[in-house]
Amino acid sequence: MHDIAPQLSNFIELNWIIVTYLFFVGFVGGLVSGFIGSGGAFVLTPAMMSLGVPGLVAVASNMCHKFPKALVGAIKRAKYGQVDLKLGLIFGIFAEAGVMYGAHVQEVIKNTFGNDGSNLYVSVIFVLVLGIVGTYVLKDAYGTYRSGTTEAKEKTTKIARWVQSVNIPIPGTMIYFRSLNAKISILFIIPLAFATGLLAATIAVGGFIGVPSMIYVLGAPSIMASATELVVAFVMGFGGSLKYAIHGLVDIRLAMIILAGSLFGVQLGAIGTTYVKAYMIKVVMGLIMVIVLFSRGLMVPVYMSHLGLIQPITEGTQKILKNTSFAIMLFALFLGAFIVLKAIWQGLREERMAAKEVMSPDKI
Repeated sequence: MHDIAPQLSNFIELNWIIVTYLFFVGFVGGLVSGFIGSGGAFVLTPAMMSLGVPGLVAVASNMCHKFPKALVGAIKRAKYGQVDLKLGLIFGIFAEAGVMYGAHVQEVIKNTFGNDGSNLYVSVIFVLVLGIVGTYVLKDAYGTYRSGTTEAKEKTTKIARWVQSVNIPIPGTMIYFRSLNAKISILFIIPLAFATGLLAATIAVGGFIGVPSMIYVLGAPSIMASATELVVAFVMGFGGSLKYAIHGLVDIRLAMIILAGSLFGVQLGAIGTTYVKAYMIKVVMGLIMVIVLFSRGLMVPVYMSHLGLIQPITEGTQKILKNTSFAIMLFALFLGAFIVLKAIWQGLREERMAAKEVMSPDKI
């Protein structure tokens, strides 16, 4: 493997407009994170790329900003007994292997095809992942809305029951996990964790695989799966950040600015969850994913043109595509912020009205 020498060309110039935009991006990412229980990286990485940040640098910087936040979240939720530390550490170790391999793939692509190759790789994976996950989330939200229920009773899936029933006679592979209340073989965990790390190294979003796999394949309750994923995110993020930083691909300026914004946003986002129905959280998540998908998708032909994979696109057309992609990205950010903040505002107003009604003379 050829090391990537640190290059100043990896990093964009910052001015007050870009810093403000990045802080806002971090704020919205935090809002989304607190509101839907996701890291918000599916917003943050494309938003950085829309400024001209190379895809690999955006992924590396995003990963760097996430792992300290994941550590704080894991410690906080562990106090409520929601974290399965054993599962998180074992899952995280094998996920780290996926991160290392994914980072190697990223480096090879960048060395071979340059920033355009890396940008194309990251963008295509984003389009595919957001298309699949976003569609599923919106479909699930519609189903929840039609059913008229706010919460669905969790049931262990057939595959999870099978995984928990299999006793593999290989010494040291069968381990008891508190969140599953069962012994399972780590041979089932390894491919799930590796895939989680591979995706995290590619687009800085591993939870799209990690959390569902814990719930649907291993049989963990959703609240414990999301909390345990924070441990996994810390392990992956710490190792991945060091790996990328050694090659000069972490822009610590971007990481710190979006982290500052997200620390504000995550608190408000968490408050917003107390005022909305369950399906609205899914609607917000699905809508933002689909909108961001179009933002990244518009840039795919630009990168393909630069690499000579398709007929050259004129400078004027490229400019239109870039500006449209950026505008759609801004729309996704403002829409997410508007929906969450509106939910908080309406919830607070309803609380005040209810309090006034209780305190009115007619009620005393």
